[in-house]
Amino acid sequence: MNEENFRKNLIELIQGGSAHISFEEAIKNINPEIRNFRPEPNLHSIYEELEHMRIAQEDILQYTIDKGWQSPPWPSGYWPEGNDEISDEQWNATLNNFRKDLELVIELINNKEIDLTSEIPHGKGRTYLREILLIADHNAYHLGKIVDIRKSLGNWYN
Repeated sequence: MNEENFRKNLIELIQGGSAHISFEEAIKNINPEIRNFRPEPNLHSIYEELEHMRIAQEDILQYTIDKGWQSPPWPSGYWPEGNDEISDEQWNATLNNFRKDLELVIELINNKEIDLTSEIPHGKGRTYLREILLIADHNAYHLGKIVDIRKSLGNWYN
């Protein structure tokens, strides 16, 4: 196996843009007025989806690299509370923290001192690769939901 190509392909997967939309494309030109609007009572808003992605990505990443990490309670700790209006500061904090953690995932992938197929020392049989793929899969799923929400609210440009 060519390890350099393997890591490069993982980064392409985690960033999106090949088989699914990238994070940046999914959030491009979102009308601020619809950020926290639920298209139907039982669906989440764009902000709720993004904040959920941020929380889940942070949790999976920290679980992978920090033996002492404590995951939030399931499911309440993985979704923002309420559906109140959100400020630009909250919105930007979610975006920036998501991006920051995504960069840390990429750093993990690029860390040649780690055999990505090996078990995480504290990971109960889970591997680094499993957790990276879990992040990619989870993010792709919710990015698709964001696109669907935007389409339903008439705020999709394609």
